[in-house]
Amino acid sequence: MSAARLLLVPLDAAPELTVTEWRIALERLLRDDDGRVVTLFGTPNDERITITAVVEQGGSELRALRTVVERDVGYHALTPEFPALHCFERELHEQHGVRIAGHPWLKPVRFEVTGSKGRDAYPFYEIEGKEVHEVAVGPIHAGVIEPGSFRFMCLGERVHHLEIHLGYQHRGVEKLLLARDPRSLAPLVETIAGDTSIAHTWAYAAAIEALAGMAVPHEIDAARGAMLELERIAMHLAGLAGLAADVGFLQGASSYGRLRTTAINTSMRLCGSRFGRGAIRPGGSGTTLGAGPDLAEATNGAFTSTDLLRNLKLLSDDVAIIDDRFSSARTVQHRLRGVGAVPSALAREIGLVGLAARASGVPCDLRTRAGGVYEHHPIEACVEPDGDCWARARIRIAEIRRSLAWLSSVADAHPRWEAARPRIGALAPRQLVVAMTEGWRGEVVHALETDGGGGLARYKVQDPSFRNWLGLALAVRENEISDFPICNKSFDLSYCGSDL
Repeated sequence: MSAARLLLVPLDAAPELTVTEWRIALERLLRDDDGRVVTLFGTPNDERITITAVVEQGGSELRALRTVVERDVGYHALTPEFPALHCFERELHEQHGVRIAGHPWLKPVRFEVTGSKGRDAYPFYEIEGKEVHEVAVGPIHAGVIEPGSFRFMCLGERVHHLEIHLGYQHRGVEKLLLARDPRSLAPLVETIAGDTSIAHTWAYAAAIEALAGMAVPHEIDAARGAMLELERIAMHLAGLAGLAADVGFLQGASSYGRLRTTAINTSMRLCGSRFGRGAIRPGGSGTTLGAGPDLAEATNGAFTSTDLLRNLKLLSDDVAIIDDRFSSARTVQHRLRGVGAVPSALAREIGLVGLAARASGVPCDLRTRAGGVYEHHPIEACVEPDGDCWARARIRIAEIRRSLAWLSSVADAHPRWEAARPRIGALAPRQLVVAMTEGWRGEVVHALETDGGGGLARYKVQDPSFRNWLGLALAVRENEISDFPICNKSFDLSYCGSDL
């Protein structure tokens, strides 16, 4: 069983529901069966659009519900009853022109308003009142960071509403993925979101392996899990460094930043890239680890399991010291506690995933119910109840420690990893495959549809940031505008991952 969550459905055997049947089935799953929508997307077919909704029931089973709509007819919006679907329905309308009646606001996800000419044509959200003022930030920011527009509606220093507008990083990723051999897309997939290369590439590889009918050896599965956890550790350390800098705790900023370098240098020794590029390929791996201690391997400069365990021990020891100082600093607690809170009920309602959801008491972590290496080496989800910036920092601290312990266990059990690049056979025709991995921000979802010849007809990519940007907007409400930088850093969302 793969460590990635998988759903494989023969399209010819998948029932095509009427719009009414599709809606009733979806409503029942979401309302009565403790279900949630994992992804929802459209596939064009002339003037008709096939809509696929993938639903997770009870935290385990995945189901696909499909229907076909006319662009101009569409269907009545589900968002008013299920707010977590707002981003999916907006994207469906934007990408395919599907009419979605009754949606509260079909604001574009990535593009400008169709036919708009100039700023006056853009439908900005507005709040009226003599003492209300707006503060515009971006899309160009200070420093080397990605572009995004933030409009704050404020009364004095207090934020009533934050409108986030993205799309400046849109590269047409999904169309690019359809233009090449589906078995050779790994170098492109690795660049979807550069700080989440492993999670995206593993989801892609798992999908291709399912379509090719390939089983991955347990050693390769273990190596993939190790690289994913190294990515998680490195990015959580970077997030804590950023939070420490934003609250003026410079000892934390420098120490966490230094430790991140140790983590990414370990990745470089394992696969040749600090960001994990080349570590995962369909059916195989580019990761190598010598068994050690072995004089011949050491002489040749090979990175051995002894070296890996030594690095993990150094990280664990130093992380424990700076975690204690960061967590006990009164200035840190004063700036983070109670700021940017998202209550658990609201987190569930809007469909938060990953770190942001777990910080709000929602125990969603794909690794806890995955197979493969996560079944042989279980890992427990880290959950905090308060949903504020402090909780999101605490989740990072706990997950770093848990991932380090997990990595040590895997390195002990699998002391040698060898690179492998097997030949990938033809992909099964007329299939829908959905592959999910738990990246450091949350669940990464890749959905592929093949045509009658085994080529790709649709490639849907979903980064966790796509679902979590609304969480940031709601977290800032009724906080001071000066709290926005730490709220933003506590979520640490991807612009390019959302923009695609």
